[in-house]
Amino acid sequence: MRLYLPATLDELDDLLRGRAPLPAPRRAHAVTPGLVALLPEEDEEGVEFAAQLMAADDALVLLASRPSAPGLRLVVTVEVADSAVAAGAEGEGVDDEAVSLVTLLEPVSRDDVVCAHVDEPAARDEVARALDGDDAALDALAERDLLWYDATELDRIPR
Repeated sequence: MRLYLPATLDELDDLLRGRAPLPAPRRAHAVTPGLVALLPEEDEEGVEFAAQLMAADDALVLLASRPSAPGLRLVVTVEVADSAVAAGAEGEGVDDEAVSLVTLLEPVSRDDVVCAHVDEPAARDEVARALDGDDAALDALAERDLLWYDATELDRIPR
């Protein structure tokens, strides 16, 4: 199953250097039946993009809880066994924001990573302002595209 994991660059560094897998359980996003139903006009790629955007929003929330992490949103796309995923997220209600939520039950290794999407370094100030509650910065981040890195290029992501 393909998942979009909100993560931080320090977690990715630990994964790349073999210090630690991406830990579980953790929130993730996926193309779920609920997300497909919410976006009936979208093709498969559009629905996947929506799940990735929801993961990017969660990456910002994750950054708020990890102030020492480099201040850029990161979404790591992984392929895991269906048995490693539970529907929904613990404690979450059902609404439009939660329709793509799943729970990753098992740690993720580097071999599971397909690619990553990350803010360009110029977004660092907007991320910091958004974390401080600046709604204009949050809106600006929503308009930014994340940069794509193949699994073979993860060590080239600017910190």
